[in-house]
Amino acid sequence: MQAYLDLVRDIFDNGSWQDNRTGIRTRSLPGAMLKFDLQQGFPAVTTKKLAFKSAIGELVGFLRGKRSAADFRALGCKVWDQNANENAQWLANPYRLADDDLGPVYGVQWREWPAYKLIDLALPQAGAQVADALARGYAQIGTVGEGAGSALLYKAVDQLRQCLDTIVNDPGNRRILFHGWNWAQIEEMALPPCHLLYQFLCNPSAREISLCLYIRSNDVGLGTPFNLTEGAALLTLVGRLTGYTPRWFTYFIGDAHIYENHVGMLQEQLRREPLPAPRLILSDRIPDYAVTGRYEPEWLERVEPGDFALDGYRHHPPLTAPMAV
Repeated sequence: MQAYLDLVRDIFDNGSWQDNRTGIRTRSLPGAMLKFDLQQGFPAVTTKKLAFKSAIGELVGFLRGKRSAADFRALGCKVWDQNANENAQWLANPYRLADDDLGPVYGVQWREWPAYKLIDLALPQAGAQVADALARGYAQIGTVGEGAGSALLYKAVDQLRQCLDTIVNDPGNRRILFHGWNWAQIEEMALPPCHLLYQFLCNPSAREISLCLYIRSNDVGLGTPFNLTEGAALLTLVGRLTGYTPRWFTYFIGDAHIYENHVGMLQEQLRREPLPAPRLILSDRIPDYAVTGRYEPEWLERVEPGDFALDGYRHHPPLTAPMAV
């Protein structure tokens, strides 16, 4: 993964030291991009051992809409433990429900986005608007305001499922995306989302699907290898379930940074020669729409961490560094 090492060098050469909420300085660079052709291999870091099973466990937890560190641990991912149980600010947060609770992080937003409509009942078209909302799956949960007031309607939106439905039914659509930034719930989360916006782009004639991912803030030492793994694995899974071959994975970062206590780990990686990219193998038990002709999106929740494997993954010796919380 030469592109990853090039990003690390760019941050060292052109970034600036900045303070942040964690108390550990970062060498930060505004605006960065990585792009991978998944037909040429999987973007796994090879200059150290990738925590592949942990990253896939986290992804599976997101797909299932989990919000407890205990659920992520059961899937082989322990990266949420500190944020759930050792973050002083979160421990004092009235929205924290119990030990291991994380709030409505990532997967909750992906699979159960809280959507509201406020319809002014004094408008002549209010009846038609309410009827349309109800037909779209909203439920009226109350009335607010004075006078005629406004109807308050709600539904939970499965953003990821909507993406798959659109890929199958309208692949030329340029609105096939989901996101995780919810201003109304930011204070209810142990950690506001870093990887924010996912957009799928189809090429129906070539039967290829690509993904653009925007990350507002990325810990390049620990977070980037994790997020690259999850994004490329998600693209591959979505391609399997919708009948498309995964192609381009483009990775945008707002604030790309290296924590001061990660410098030694990353400098060691820069001294190492990257090895050939492995291939991602999905279990045969996950149905391939291109083969079966059957659309089975329920496999978003059925997949297990063991359904993902790297073939031909060679790497340099492991390197570790502490996560900033």
